[in-house]
Amino acid sequence: MQYDVIIAGGGMVGSTLACLLGQAGKRVAVLEAYEPPAFSPAEPYDLRVSAISRASQRALVEAGAWEGVAARRASPYEAMFVWDATGDGSIHFDSAELGEPDLGHIVENRVIQLALLDTIRALDTVDLYCPDALADFTVDEEKVVATLQSGQTLHAQLLVGADGAQSRVRQLAGIALETHDYGQKGLVCVVQTAQAHQATAWQRFMPSGPLAFLPLGDGSSSIVWTLPADRADAMLALDETAFCRELSRALDYRLGEVTAVGERAAFSLRGRHAEPYIQQRVALVGDAAHTIHPLAGQGVNLGIKDAVELAAQIRQAHGDIGSAKVLRAYERARRGDNVLTQKAMEGFRLLFGNTLTPWKILRNTGLSIVDRMGFIKYEMAKRAMGI
Repeated sequence: MQYDVIIAGGGMVGSTLACLLGQAGKRVAVLEAYEPPAFSPAEPYDLRVSAISRASQRALVEAGAWEGVAARRASPYEAMFVWDATGDGSIHFDSAELGEPDLGHIVENRVIQLALLDTIRALDTVDLYCPDALADFTVDEEKVVATLQSGQTLHAQLLVGADGAQSRVRQLAGIALETHDYGQKGLVCVVQTAQAHQATAWQRFMPSGPLAFLPLGDGSSSIVWTLPADRADAMLALDETAFCRELSRALDYRLGEVTAVGERAAFSLRGRHAEPYIQQRVALVGDAAHTIHPLAGQGVNLGIKDAVELAAQIRQAHGDIGSAKVLRAYERARRGDNVLTQKAMEGFRLLFGNTLTPWKILRNTGLSIVDRMGFIKYEMAKRAMGI
């Protein structure tokens, strides 16, 4: 089978890339190991959600998938309130002051993937191989030849690794990976609170790590609680009553008592960065190329930016879309933004984790000053939203 592009990984980033390329008339093969479970609005919210920025929403609109996302469920949030647990410093963002209907949407990862797969199946230019995965590949001057676990062989000008943090493409290509273990875990669950979340994302920075309450459409909140690994495990072991009590205290009762909690899970937090993103006829996008600390919820948004940029470079290429010229242009466009965001998140983690008095004063004063400087504050918000 002959294609322009083979994409290993049909998750949110890989499928976004496939839709953008397919709509541009490129022949694309998508390899995905697992079909996500069907969605029912009667089901409780999934544990894994993403804060989708305005820029990512626009990309999903262009990919033809946002309508499918909204038809399932997407929870807009209109405000964000961030404060420091060690003092009185805080900052508040409001979409109304930006002249925007919202700051973004909280969406289950599965919902995004299902909407994208619907679009893929409707495109004559894209073939979905599912369940299937990459077994091996070889590269020569003119093409890449991919062997699938099913035994099929595919040919293309370019192979894209969109297959996550444990990327098979990256490993087979021998691309080096710089890794930082943060010694923390992100504890996730869906909770009910005594007070309404007010369509607001609440985030409290504590020395042990940030706690975020993300508003969902049914009045519940999806939480991401960053904790030292051993403490996260201890929280998982608590019974529901004790966990609700600890969580209420951690958010300083900002939404009153946490009254109910669903299934809990925790995942290790590591920063990763591939060096380089590209090789002969191979490119990495999303978590295959980089992972960052989740404290600002920017991971999937960076991955979608990768997909948008790579699609743009491929669409405007004259001739060989797997050439070094095309791939270097993609890497130059994306590496700086990804590195800057990763280092910024690590800097925030260290800043808010420092318990020395001068640092407490610095960050609390800084938050309060920025909150009063409307122009700077909303330039920050617009940049985060991608507008």
